[in-house]
Parts: sequence; structure tokens; C-alpha cells
Amino acid sequence: MKRIKSFDKNSKILYLIATPIGNLGEFSSRAIEVINGMDLIAAEDTRNTLDLLRKFNISKPTISLREHNEIEASHKLIEEINKGKKVAYMSDAGYPGISDPGYLLCKLCVENDIAVSVVSGGCAFINALTSSSIDTTHFYFHGFLSSKPVEAKNELEELKGKKETLIFYESPHRIEQTLKLLLEILGDRFISLQRELTKINEEKLYGKISEVLSVDMSSLKGEMVIIVSGNDSKEEFSDTEIVEKVNFFINKGMSKKDAIETVSEVFKIRKNHIKEIIKLKI
Repeated sequence: MKRIKSFDKNSKILYLIATPIGNLGEFSSRAIEVINGMDLIAAEDTRNTLDLLRKFNISKPTISLREHNEIEASHKLIEEINKGKKVAYMSDAGYPGISDPGYLLCKLCVENDIAVSVVSGGCAFINALTSSSIDTTHFYFHGFLSSKPVEAKNELEELKGKKETLIFYESPHRIEQTLKLLLEILGDRFISLQRELTKINEEKLYGKISEVLSVDMSSLKGEMVIIVSGNDSKEEFSDTEIVEKVNFFINKGMSKKDAIETVSEVFKIRKNHIKEIIKLKI
């Protein structure tokens, strides 16, 4: 068990600084003040960070900490902090550690009794969630699905029973594929697809997945957040129970196809899910 005070005089500290997700006006005066007091800035992409700092007339030494060198760079930063250097870490947009590097660095700091303090700022999924018109009481942030279709499908199969609102990140070149996969696995749920948040071209789409898929996909540019309503079905059925329900209607004289359609409609179970189970059980 560790108990670490961030701002004791003798505390070693790492600052995690949230950066603007679009509008530079979101970069707070506190973030600028903290950065000006640092000896070293670690960054997901030093070029992007230096561009940002120049806009605020800040010049600081930088070191790269990205996905491909995260382990080595994190240990290097721990050494610098232990030498007495004042260090902050910034990702390209939003919070470090949220679909970006930063988790390992934070973990190493805690293990080495180094305080970690966060300078607040923009967060794409929080912006999108609060304006989604979808229940915000409980939510599950998943981030990016796997780029491999089979793995992405397996991820969604694990998520489809969740009652919580689901949150995904996606890029323009994969958005159509991902929406089709969401429709296939989760069913035609209500979603809010939001892009270019806080920028001049900010746009938000509200509707069923099938309705959003009817939009010209080439018109959807920029990084996106997809907010998906949770599973609101009242009951969940085991595979055996689903087979029993299908057999019930077959025994009443229905064809297998009609029985599957009836069970899907009456019990709000995806037709493809029923078909998959029937293949295994019958």
C-alpha cells in the first residue's frame, strides 16, 4: 500500500498534461504555467508537441515517449525525475493513457514513490458522451476495436450484453466497416457518431446504426467517437433456452426459418445469434 501526497515540498512528481483535442482555447492557463516550470517535456510526438508549445511561446527540451519505445522511455524518465528533474508528459490530443501511451509511465512512478498529478483538459469521449442524448448514468469506454475483423467481432460479442452505454473511437478509413460490425453484433441500436470535436467542422449524427450507415461515408472526416446505447433487453437467455424456444414454435407447426424470426422478434434476440446457436445445437 502506498500513500503519496502530490504537492509536499520534498515530493518527486510527474505531471500528466491533457492537451486540446481541437480548439486551442481549451489549453488552460494552469497547463501553460506547469509546462513553463518543467525542465523536460516527454511527448507522444515531439513534433506535434513542439508545434503546440510554439503557439504559446514556450520552448522546452523534449523527449519522445510513444507506443514503440514506451518501456525504454518510461524508465529513462524515472531516472530523470529521480535526479531532480521536473518532468511532464503530453500526448497529442486529450489525456495521456486514454487510447494513448502513459499507463506504464504512471505505473512506474507509483512503484518508485513518485507522485503523479494530472492537469485537466479536453477529452473526446467525455465531450461526445455528454452531448450524445444517450444515458450517461453508467458507461463503458472501450476505445479502438482491434484492426483485425475476427478479433473486433470477438470483442463486440463480449460487450453486447452490457447494459452500460458503450464508447468507441474510430478513424475515417475504418468507420463503415466498424458500423457494419456494430450492426451485425449489437443489433440496430441508437447511436451518436461525433467527429472533429471542438473544431470548426464539428458534426454529430444521431440515429439508429442503419440510419447512420445510409450517410455518404466519404463525408465523414477526422477522428470519431461512437456512443452506443446499452443492451436494454429485459431478459438474457442461455443457448439452451434459445433452442427450446425455437423448438417450441417448430413443434407448433412453424418452419425453422419462421420459428427463428418469431423468437428474434418476441424475445429481442438477434436473428444471426439464434442461427449460430441453432447450427451448434440442432
